[in-house]
Order: sequence, then structure tokens, then C-alpha cells
Amino acid sequence: MKTAVLLVAILALGSSTALAQGRLGFRGIGLELGVVDAESRDATVGGGVFASFGIRSTNFLAEPYLDYWSQSETVVGVGEFRARDTTLGARGKYNFTLSNPSLTPFAGAGLGFHFISTKVDFSQFAGYEIPGLEADGSDLKLGLDLGGGLAASVKSVELRGEAWYSVVSGVNQLALRFGVMFPMGTGG
Repeated sequence: MKTAVLLVAILALGSSTALAQGRLGFRGIGLELGVVDAESRDATVGGGVFASFGIRSTNFLAEPYLDYWSQSETVVGVGEFRARDTTLGARGKYNFTLSNPSLTPFAGAGLGFHFISTKVDFSQFAGYEIPGLEADGSDLKLGLDLGGGLAASVKSVELRGEAWYSVVSGVNQLALRFGVMFPMGTGG
């Protein structure tokens, strides 16, 4: 936990310094959609939105994001189990330079606040019908994101494929997503 707090402090200090010097510029906004495979659950569809900020004259990006996934499954003899995760976080990315300027591989890390909720509808229990019996819970967890991908500039948009592994207590998850960013600024 101390490492996570130190990482947040370093990212915040670096971002505030770049912003104060007028070096942090808005690049655009985007949408992503893909598959999320969370620990102890079946894979499901997930998506999100993000903003991209670049630090001028460097290959570093900062991208705050909001992601969401939800998964339901029927447990025989019990009822329906539902889980969902809404994540608000930020990632730092480093773009690697290639000889082809329209392709950009990147790697990064970040932190996210995971608002996890679960609900079990006990419509059946031990063979008996029990209408209306439910149990639910929610939790806020800090997660560490590690990943990377490839971005391609195509006409007036940036297409990207990404893989992110989020280390979240009890709900580690791998997300494979494809997205599009709509450039709107001059940053980075």
C-alpha cells in the first residue's frame, strides 16, 4: 500500500509540474470496448471512456479513464449471481518511437479505484423456491494497472488495441480492448 501511495504522489507531482510549465496538453477523448476476464468469474464484455494528455516534447502520456463491466451467472440450486466493477483511474504511458510514424507501441502503469458490487438472488435454495431473498455487497478497492498495446493513426482518428492486467485484491482482471481516440487538442 505504501508503494501505491508513493506512486500516486510521484505521478501527481510530475503532472502538476508539467501542467505548471504549460507542457501538458490535451490530445483527445476516446471509447474502448473489449473482453474482461476477472478472477473467479467468467469472461464478459467491458468498456470505457478515456481522455488523453501528452507532455510536449516527450513520449509520455497521461490518461484518466472510467471503465465498467458487469457479469451474471446462474448457480444451479441457488439462484443468480451478479458482479460489476466501475473503475475510475489514471494511467501513465510511454510511446515507443518506430520508423513508421503511424504505428506506436506503448507500455504503461496506473492506479484505479474499483467500485465493486455483488448481488445474489436466492430464487432457489436447496431445492426450495424462495422469492425475494437477496444478498448484496459493495466494496472500494485500489488496483494497480500494468499493460500496453499498439496505436495506429488512421485518417483523423487513432485506433488502438490494448491489454491491461489489474491487480485488485480478490478481483484481479485481464482486459483486452480495442478503442478509438478522437484527436481534439495539440498536446504531446
